[in-house]
Amino acid sequence: MASETERQLDVIRRGVVPGGITTEDDLRRKLDRALSEKRPLRVKLGVDPTAPDIHLGHTVVLRKLRQFQELGHTAVLIIGDYTAMVGDPSGRSKTRPQLTYADVEANAETYVNQVSKILRSDRLEVVRNGDWFRKMTFLEVLRLASKMTVARMLERDDFAKRYAEGSPVAIHEFLYCLMQGQDSVEVKADVELGGTDQTFNLLVGRNLQRDADQEPQVCITTPILPGLDGVEKMSKSLGNHIGVTDPPTGENGMFGKVMSIPDSLMRDYYILLTDLPLAEVDTLLADHPRDAKVRLATEIVAFYHTPEAAAAAAAEFDRVFSQGQLPDDIPQYTIDPTDLEDGTIWIVRLVAAAGLASSNSEARRLVKQGAVSLNDQRIDDIDARITPTPGHILRVGKRKFAQILMPEDNA
Repeated sequence: MASETERQLDVIRRGVVPGGITTEDDLRRKLDRALSEKRPLRVKLGVDPTAPDIHLGHTVVLRKLRQFQELGHTAVLIIGDYTAMVGDPSGRSKTRPQLTYADVEANAETYVNQVSKILRSDRLEVVRNGDWFRKMTFLEVLRLASKMTVARMLERDDFAKRYAEGSPVAIHEFLYCLMQGQDSVEVKADVELGGTDQTFNLLVGRNLQRDADQEPQVCITTPILPGLDGVEKMSKSLGNHIGVTDPPTGENGMFGKVMSIPDSLMRDYYILLTDLPLAEVDTLLADHPRDAKVRLATEIVAFYHTPEAAAAAAAEFDRVFSQGQLPDDIPQYTIDPTDLEDGTIWIVRLVAAAGLASSNSEARRLVKQGAVSLNDQRIDDIDARITPTPGHILRVGKRKFAQILMPEDNA
């Protein structure tokens, strides 16, 4: 039994921040007891459906939850339909806009579908914290609020900084960590998982469980995944993300996005986003960086799609980016006649209208940077006017293409 406990601990430690298990001795005791009593641990993860889609940054802690399932334990996924209406203040410089319950419900539907790509359907409980919060009386809310002092709340860096700067801190934001902690009481969590930004909230759960005469949960924190730029955390709003529903190939394909990450991120991505043994990861990283990155992209695409899709994506990437050929599925753009003047179109307008830039200002920047070409001829003059020719290929950077059509081509 002791050897099995140590084996499970070795698996659990992978991808956990240093010192990120509170406490490892408690976890060892819980694992020993679970094995001897043949009672799986209840491992909690709370997710707030504040957006409809998840990206690989979200999957780091979800994959840790999957590891516990593979070890024979029960994953308890809490859909925070009520906490989402408060909004997690962790790391925020201002109060989050409050979502309506309809917004949360719409997001939750797609969120659960996407989470199913990662978690096993067996050894899984999915609950909503609205199941208990909507039943609470105001007296019960007051009793919950009495469990925390303002001084303790202001130990949080985010609240303390906002308070010092004179930025508003709403009372309902103080309730968030208490709600998350109460979730642990309600589901009788043995372990709770979260990113490093959740440490304060996870520890509140331990305190509330003690007050409820429950054994305190073990808190395990995982790193925040850097985005494609290698600087900021992965975020859809920053445009540096890889969505779990991204297609394998194409302009916004998963394979190409992984290939675009800085080499310095590969080890973290291997450890946090794949199940390859660490010895194999070290061997791959000691080889040519491009080969290591191709293997990384292949592993990730195979997990979220299929091995066949991953192999096809690798071949497509090699054909387009290594051999300089064109992808098979180039989107077409038909020129708007109102954009033509004497049979020509402004290059900045063409790039933006074809959907290869989000605005004229971004298109102007891309042209200045030399990232725009038409039929492999670079265009770096922002005042250039182009005489469009049907079938010509407009290209931005390495991964964005559009085939030009004239209005009469679709007549």
